[in-house]
Amino acid sequence: MTISRLVVRLNCLSLFVVAILIFFTQLSGLKVSDLFLPPYSYPHPNVALLTRTFQVLCSVPVIICTFTYKLAQSIQPRTSENRFILFSALLTGGFLLNEIYRIHIYMVAGGIPKLGVSLLYAVVLSSYGWFFRRELQLTPYQIFLAGVGLLFFAIGVDALHIKNKIFSSLLEGLPKLFSEINIAFYYWYVCKCFLQKAFDKTINS
Repeated sequence: MTISRLVVRLNCLSLFVVAILIFFTQLSGLKVSDLFLPPYSYPHPNVALLTRTFQVLCSVPVIICTFTYKLAQSIQPRTSENRFILFSALLTGGFLLNEIYRIHIYMVAGGIPKLGVSLLYAVVLSSYGWFFRRELQLTPYQIFLAGVGLLFFAIGVDALHIKNKIFSSLLEGLPKLFSEINIAFYYWYVCKCFLQKAFDKTINS
């Protein structure tokens, strides 16, 4: 397939998805212009700065893992390490989508208990850890566990509904931010080592 055909197909598919979104938006009683509303902006740049920083950090593992997987597929296709990188991209991508589109909030609003939503995400994360336990053991997985632990700590603090806003914001926001700093660093390091190993095998073979 030529690059021009690929671009045409990509744009046609994107247009089709947008058309479906417009149809369902009108069906729900909203205006089409609501789809293109800009994100809420604050008068001072410091407002929500760390929240936005957290969201940017959430995109780092997705980009790194996706790039690493595609590159690794051309060097050494069909290996367990490639599957690990692929599912890491899917896992972190799912978390990114949840963080941007606030899917968990809509699930709670739809009648699913908050504890049930947390358990669902815990099951997904545990399944990932179980299926790729061998690959994880070959990495500095303690960094990943520390990041996940900080994230669940922040979720627990949010569930407590602490009345002191400053205290609750620090107690929830800081662990959440540092969880993603550690997770982003973990996947960067793992993917870097993985590609170095793959390139060395290619050169030596």
